Amino acid sequence: MTRPDSAQNPSQKGAESSIGDAPSSESTARSATSATGTDTTSSTSKPATEAPRDMRTVLGGDEIARAMRRMAHEIIEGNKGADDLVVLGIPTRGVHVGRRLAALMGEVEGREIPVGTLDVTFYRDDLRRNPTRRMEPTTIPAEGIDDKVVVLADDVLYSGRTIRAALDAIGDIGRPRAVRLAVLVDRGHRDLPIRADHVGKNLPTSSRERVHVSLAETDGVDQVDISGGDR
Repeated sequence: MTRPDSAQNPSQKGAESSIGDAPSSESTARSATSATGTDTTSSTSKPATEAPRDMRTVLGGDEIARAMRRMAHEIIEGNKGADDLVVLGIPTRGVHVGRRLAALMGEVEGREIPVGTLDVTFYRDDLRRNPTRRMEPTTIPAEGIDDKVVVLADDVLYSGRTIRAALDAIGDIGRPRAVRLAVLVDRGHRDLPIRADHVGKNLPTSSRERVHVSLAETDGVDQVDISGGDR
């Protein structure tokens, strides 16, 4: 893959490994209905008190389920099996994407796929502008990531800065044989030369729009919405 981005606390490299893309859900903040864009400021993920009036749904639960299953099969096919695969999800919703992918691949292969989480907070390049961020746990599977194929999972790929941070975090944890990036939504507008290897949905957007990802684990429903911009 072309490097991902997200960040992690160096002191947490002892447990289990992972990677990520800029602001955990590729935008500056994850908000409300989980406005995601794991990178910069046009997507968010924290629950909001009320949805924007111009919100429109672009993916429903069935479409998300089909996209996740397709990505799981693509990962296995590209790796020629599940040997040496380790999935690392970027908090918050990237963790759920990663766990779902690992579970789906486990169903296909008839074995458990190692899965963990990667917090990239201290590797982000915007800490001076946004110094206060809540850290999430980083958990690395017992197998570690050395000489493994690490699949970094996130909900939205946007500027690519979270993924860059995730790659730096990974480098402090171990030395994987390869790193792949799997995202539920790729909304474009990259700031860095980063590309996802596996994409659930390519979603053309304007820079004024926000992509909101909702997943059942945190939001009670599987849904992707867009708000803002010109309609």
